[in-house]
Amino acid sequence: MDPVLSSDVLGRLRQPRPYPAVSLVMPTHRREPDDSQDPVRLRNLVAEAEKALNADPDVTRERRLDVLAQLDQAVKDVDLVHAEDGLVIYAAPGEHHVWTVARAVPERVVVADTFLTRNLVAAGAAEQPYWALAVAADRVSLWSGDAERAAEATDDGFPLTRSLEDPDAERKERIGDLPSTFQDEATRQFLRDAHERLRRVLAADPRPLYVVGSAAALALLEELGPLGAGTVTIQHGGLAAGPAAAVHEAVTPSLAARQAATASTVVAELDVARGQKQFAGGIDEVWQAVKQGRVRLLAVEDDYRTVVREKGDHLELATADDPAARDDMVDEIVEQALETGAEVRFVPGDTLVDQQRIAAALRY
Repeated sequence: MDPVLSSDVLGRLRQPRPYPAVSLVMPTHRREPDDSQDPVRLRNLVAEAEKALNADPDVTRERRLDVLAQLDQAVKDVDLVHAEDGLVIYAAPGEHHVWTVARAVPERVVVADTFLTRNLVAAGAAEQPYWALAVAADRVSLWSGDAERAAEATDDGFPLTRSLEDPDAERKERIGDLPSTFQDEATRQFLRDAHERLRRVLAADPRPLYVVGSAAALALLEELGPLGAGTVTIQHGGLAAGPAAAVHEAVTPSLAARQAATASTVVAELDVARGQKQFAGGIDEVWQAVKQGRVRLLAVEDDYRTVVREKGDHLELATADDPAARDDMVDEIVEQALETGAEVRFVPGDTLVDQQRIAAALRY
């Protein structure tokens, strides 16, 4: 998903907008032949949004033209050639935003005074983003990644670069005072600067961290102080300048190991919660607990989607053609759980078979 859905970005997206704020959400396809339907579906949804705006008496002509122009520009920004599993477009007076997500989304157009964010929030939570710091003596780069890719992060003072040429190297070599690259004070100061900048990044946007570099680079960086619990070091030099695919490839085995460990930990926590009678399993029980703000830990299988309808205060399974059907209730549960401070963990398919594919450990 691009750009990164940080808490600051999400906070701005969820602020009220001048009416009308249009949210357009649709599934997309990565491969032929299914991807051929995506441009047609996008045009149809844009036409639906235009029809809704034209028929709305509360939308002035000036606002309607503004939003339609924003929507048109957003469509031009869409790259369906490199589509993922879903597309989210927001358009409001004076602004538009385009997101691709690696998670299935329903098809809908919503006109309101806020953007529909639950599908975007759930996709962001499912991506399980990470930071990778690639370290060399003359360059330290920061990479933002998820399960599928990495991209260099060029904010917050990264990358750091310097020249390794020592103007006094010849004299130092004659007198035997030329230290190795990772022992001289200039290198220590260079990595100390990188260390401090990284700590600020982690404080603003906490994620799992992978540090990639040669054995000497990793040893010196570790001497400068801890970077946080759970930091994983990967001995692999030559990646400070990328490319992105190579950085992601170096990190992938550690990502898989972390995912497996997380799934085991989540299952164990749910078992403890069940024994303490602080457990909810299945979409209806979890929905009740989320509405009450009781969820401490929410666990969802990656590919879990279901269609339900509300009946009284409960949810029951429904068919897609039911007028009252809700096909993104899982995403709404994820968003509401995050709003109440719950920890949300996505786990591989079939991890929660005994818990009906969605479960929660409760606060009380």
